[in-house]
Formats: sequence, structure tokens, C-alpha cells
Amino acid sequence: MSSKQKERAASHAGSWYSDEAPELERQLDRWLSQVEVRHGPARAIIAPHAGYRYSGAVSAYAFRQISPVLVKRIFILGPSHHVRLGGCALTSLREYATPLYSLVVDQQVCAELYATGHFETMSVTADEEEHSIEMMLPFIARVMDRFRDQVTIVPILVGSLTVEREAMYGRVMSHYLADPTCLFVISSDFCHWGQRFRYTPQLDRNSFNGPIYRWIQELDQQGMDLIEAQSTSGFSDYLKKTGNTICGRHPISVLLQAMSYLQRQQQQLHQQSSSGGSSSGGSSNSSSPGPPILEMKLKFLQYAQSNNCSSNSDSSVSYAAAALTMH
Repeated sequence: MSSKQKERAASHAGSWYSDEAPELERQLDRWLSQVEVRHGPARAIIAPHAGYRYSGAVSAYAFRQISPVLVKRIFILGPSHHVRLGGCALTSLREYATPLYSLVVDQQVCAELYATGHFETMSVTADEEEHSIEMMLPFIARVMDRFRDQVTIVPILVGSLTVEREAMYGRVMSHYLADPTCLFVISSDFCHWGQRFRYTPQLDRNSFNGPIYRWIQELDQQGMDLIEAQSTSGFSDYLKKTGNTICGRHPISVLLQAMSYLQRQQQQLHQQSSSGGSSSGGSSNSSSPGPPILEMKLKFLQYAQSNNCSSNSDSSVSYAAAALTMH
């Protein structure tokens, strides 16, 4: 790679999705047109990152909830599939190419994140090999088309984080989540079932007697319920107990931690304001209502599997779409 390279190539175009702009536009428009705005405007979404022939229709349920007129910055959190990473990494490039047009990386926000001391830089090779972030880009480009000149992106590669590091990155991200002009795109597939994924847990036939694909759906539903409940500890315990192969579990957990931290901050401010305390050290006999606390609702909108597994020789990947609103 040239040391002067400034743009990330659309390395999976032509294989995972179309590299022809007119065809890609038609596909994206068709999927998006088949979905209604049911839970928007979204402040964050969860969308799958498989090839579009498998997951494009599901992804549309998440991206359709975005109100492009409100969005200025888009944070894209994708799990690392190829590079061992104990934290999070940012890109060294200035633009990300798509077959539609190039998306501009927000250099100011990247500098702010580097200043925290908690982010490293991914190599160009690692950047272009990773598909979890790239598979979000064509949808982003299409949804933001009319406002392409006003939007920037912040791609973040998320490694295998400890619970403590998920909380730390959540605190960092909460500042941006509080900004209504910022959108978070969380890239994740759900259960990867099959011998090729090294995940074929023994089913307890005393409690479940249905086909494997139904068991997978129930397993994923348990995780989705905990995510909707915004239970950081519950989701973490569920992953430890089941070992469910949700590849974006760490980006999802960072979002949940950011939401939790933001809610705690708001509750503290509300209590301080309502207490009628005085910064001058005096007392006050009156109290005023604190600032309203944002109501956060995270809701799953669609779910599908790539294949209906009926035996341990089968394999499948699950796809789910969700949106977060804050009012």
C-alpha cells in the first residue's frame, strides 16, 4: 500500500455487494421502500454485515429508521474479524469509497478520540480486509445521499473487550450519543451455528423438542430481549452462559454502556436541579423541576436466518435489525 493512500477502497464491492452504482442503488431502494418508519428517528441502529443477498433486506429495517436531515456525524462500530485487538482502533484514511460516492472521515472527532489515549490506528491492510464496517457504507451513502455534503463518518474497529473496557469506551461514546446530530451504526450478525463456526451446543431435548433453527431463534431472542431491556450485566451474563456467537457483541455492549452512562448522568443532573441546592453554599426553600430525562427505547424490528438448520451438519447465520430512539 502506498504511504500516501488517502482513501479506503471498497474492497468487498463486486463480491459481497454490487460494484455497479445503478444496480446497487436499485437494490438498496427496493429494500428500503419495502420498510416503514416504525421506530424513528433513530439515534442508533444495529444492522447485520453479511453479503447483501443474505442480509440486505434485514438491514433495510434499521437504516429506514434514520432521518437524514438530522444527522451530521455517523459513528460506525464494527467488530474485528481478522486482527487481534484488545481495544478500539481508528482509520488512518480520510475517505471511504463506495460504488455510489465516497464518505468523508471526521478528522476532528478522530483527533478527540485519539486524545483520550484509548484508541490505536488500524493498518490500511486491516482496514480494507475488514467487512463489518464496509457493509454499512452503501446503505449510509444511499440514505444520506441528499445530505452527502453535510455528513462525516467515524469508523471504529472494536476488538475483544473486557467488560471494564466496554464500560470505558461506553463513557467515551456517551458524549457523542447525547448529541442529536450524531448517529451510531452498530454492525453485528447474531448466532453463527454450525461446525464451521465451532458452535453446535447440545440441545436439551427435555426442555426443547423442536427443530434446530427454532432453538437458534429462541437463543437469539433471549439476547435481543436483554438488549432491548438495556441490561448491560444481563447481556454479559447471557453471553457467558450460552456462548452465543454474536460477532458484534462488543460493539453492542459499548452502545449499551454508553446508554447506561448517559442515563446515570441525566439522573444526577435532574436530582441536583430538583434539590434546589445553591452553588454559593446557601440553602434554598424552593426547588425547580430538573431537566427532562430522555426516554431511550431500543427495539428490534426484523430477524432472519440464512438457513433453517435441522441437523448438526447444517450451518446458518442469524441477522437482526434494531433502532434506538431518544425522546
